[in-house]
Amino acid sequence: MKKLLACMFSAVLMLTYFPTQSKAATMTETSTAPAGKISSAEKSEALTSRLNEIKAIDKSSLKGDERKQLRKETRSIKRELRQISNGVYLSTGAIILIVVLLIILL
Repeated sequence: MKKLLACMFSAVLMLTYFPTQSKAATMTETSTAPAGKISSAEKSEALTSRLNEIKAIDKSSLKGDERKQLRKETRSIKRELRQISNGVYLSTGAIILIVVLLIILL
């Protein structure tokens, strides 16, 4: 049992701690966006407003093709918003593993 726990713990450590080179000396930060580019905040605001417009449409008066097109557009907008958000997602398996390790170690 202890060997299994030691193997699991070392596997988790090997997967979470890995060496990377520091890029602090070579990175340069720009404080303004290029003139031709739209910032992600502006783009997400525009996409959100478009979603609200689609929700406000009376769909009972639309034909089947038009409703299908609106559904496709809604899905693509939601997909883009998820890509812009850059969130950190944990799978259920990872959460269970973390909880089990916390229970064992504490």
